[in-house]
Amino acid sequence: MDTTQLLKGVLDVAVLAVVDEEDGYGYDVVRRLRAAGLDAVGDASVYGTLRRLYAAGALTTYVVPSEEGPHRKYYGINAEGRTRLEAERKDWSEFATSVNALLDPEPVKETA
Repeated sequence: MDTTQLLKGVLDVAVLAVVDEEDGYGYDVVRRLRAAGLDAVGDASVYGTLRRLYAAGALTTYVVPSEEGPHRKYYGINAEGRTRLEAERKDWSEFATSVNALLDPEPVKETA
């Protein structure tokens, strides 16, 4: 199954979940998403999602100097982002339950 379209639909909530665990800069968020099993996630998609979530008021940012190169822009979740994350977790859970029920129905029990 090509999961590209599925990933597009859940990238916002996945990014919010990652920065809810711990603040991170763009590539760090990409690395953590891939480590969680979202191997197909693209750098540009994550950077765009971080910028969009920040513009929507769900994330905060701050800059940290780096000894290994340019300063890094970190993203953290704020109260509005946590509210959004909780709502999207609930939506995802309900959606996944419905799809799982369709894909893996309980076997029909034979009656005597």
